[in-house]
Amino acid sequence: MKKTKKKKGFFYKIGHFFDKKIITPTTRLIVKFTDKFGGSEKSLEGWLSKTNTLLFVSLILALIVFIVIDQKIIVFTNKTAEVLKNQPVEAVYNEEAYVVEGLPDKVDITLMGSRSDLFIAKQSTTSKVSVDLTNLKVGSHKVNIEYSQPLSSIEYSVNPTIATVNIYPKVSETKTLTTDILNQDSLDEKLIINNVTPEIDEVVIKGTDDAGADNSLTKVASVKALVDAEKLSANETGTTSLSDVPLRAYDKNGKIVDVEIVPNKINVDVDIESPSKQVPIRVIPVGDIEFGKAISSINMSDSEATVYASEETLDDLEYIPVEVDVSGIEENKDYKLDLTKPKGVRSMSVNNITLSFTLGTATDKDIENVNIDVRNLDDRYSVQGISQNDIKVTVNAQGVNSVLNNITAEDITAYIDLRDYEPGEHEVEVEVEGTDSRVTYVSKTKKVKIRIVEK
Repeated sequence: MKKTKKKKGFFYKIGHFFDKKIITPTTRLIVKFTDKFGGSEKSLEGWLSKTNTLLFVSLILALIVFIVIDQKIIVFTNKTAEVLKNQPVEAVYNEEAYVVEGLPDKVDITLMGSRSDLFIAKQSTTSKVSVDLTNLKVGSHKVNIEYSQPLSSIEYSVNPTIATVNIYPKVSETKTLTTDILNQDSLDEKLIINNVTPEIDEVVIKGTDDAGADNSLTKVASVKALVDAEKLSANETGTTSLSDVPLRAYDKNGKIVDVEIVPNKINVDVDIESPSKQVPIRVIPVGDIEFGKAISSINMSDSEATVYASEETLDDLEYIPVEVDVSGIEENKDYKLDLTKPKGVRSMSVNNITLSFTLGTATDKDIENVNIDVRNLDDRYSVQGISQNDIKVTVNAQGVNSVLNNITAEDITAYIDLRDYEPGEHEVEVEVEGTDSRVTYVSKTKKVKIRIVEK
C-alpha cells in the first residue's frame, strides 16, 4: 500500500507541474488571443471554455510531453559497451629488491554501462590498471589484473584477466659504456662525427642472475648510449653537447635486454669535423684503341677534386679513378662521364667531367730494370726472389713518341699480389701500372718465382 501511495503522489506531482507550467499558461494565451480578435472568435472561446475541451487538450499535451521525456530516458538508461585498448599496467612491488617478469605491459578493458556513465568513466584521471605484488615472495605466481574506476555503476572486464609472473631477487653489476650513432645520414655529407665523449664511462645494470630470464644480467653483452645525429646542429663543425641521451642494453646478437640501467640517460659531447683533401682525377682507358693509334693528349674539364671523408680514408686515397672505354676508337673523341665516389668518400666537389681524347701514331719503347713491388703480403711473412730475374722486369711502353720520350722506370710500377699466399715457393703473375694514362704498359716477364718465409 505504501508503495502504491508513493507512486500516486509521484504522478500527482508530475501532473500538477505540467498543469501549472504548461496547460494553464497555454489556456490563458488562447483566451487572450480570442479577447483581442473577438467577433467570430466568440464561438472558439465558448468551445474552449467547456470543461471537456480543456480536459482533452490537457490530456493530449500531457501525453506528448510524456512521450518525449520517455524517449530521452530510454536513450540515457540503455546499457552499452566500449573497449579501451592498450591500457598500461602498473605493478606494485619493491622495485629495489625484486625483478618481475611475465606481466603484460598493456591490456584491453571492456566497460559496460549507460552512455552517460561511460563518458564520465573515460574522462576520469583516477582510473588505472594495477597488479598488487607486495605480499608475494620469490617464485612463480598467478595474479589478477584489476581495474579501478570511480563509478560503481560501471561493469568491466580485463583482457587478460590473469597473468603468470616470475619474481626474482634483484642483482646488479657494472658495465663499460659505449656509444652508437643513429641517423648519420641526416648529417651534411661534408661532415663526420669524429668523436663522442660520454660524461661517464661506466653504468650499473640491475636485473636477475637467472640465465633463463629475459632480464638476466648474463645476457647483457654491451650497454650503449644512443646518440641521435638528427639532434646535432646542421652544417656546423665543433663540439655539440647533447643532454638526456638514452641508454640501452644489448645481447650478443644485438637484441635489447630489458634490464634496469642506472643512470638511464646521460649527457654527451659530440665532435663534428669536415676533413677534406685535394686529389687528382685520373683517367684510366679500358680496351684497345684502333691498331697503330695511341692517345697523344687527354683534356679534362676538371683535373682534380676536393673529397670529404674520414682521415683514414683520405690517407689512403691517392686519386679518383675514371674508367673510359676506348675500344676500337680511331679518331679524336669527346666524353661526358659521371664520377663514382671511392669507398669511404662522403662528398666530392666534382661529380662529373667532360674530356677529349686526341689520337696520334703509336710507337713503343722498352724500359728496363723496373723493380717489382710486393702487395698484400701477410705481416708474419717476408718474400725473396728466386733469382735476379725475379726481382726486376723489363716493361714495354706503347704510346705516341712525344709522350714516350718522357717515360722512365720511376714512372712505372711493377708488382705482385701475395694476398692469401702461405710460406713456400710460388710462381706469381706480374702486374704493371704507370702514372701516365696515355701510355699502355706491358711486362715482358709474365711471371716470376718467389719464396715466402716466416719472419
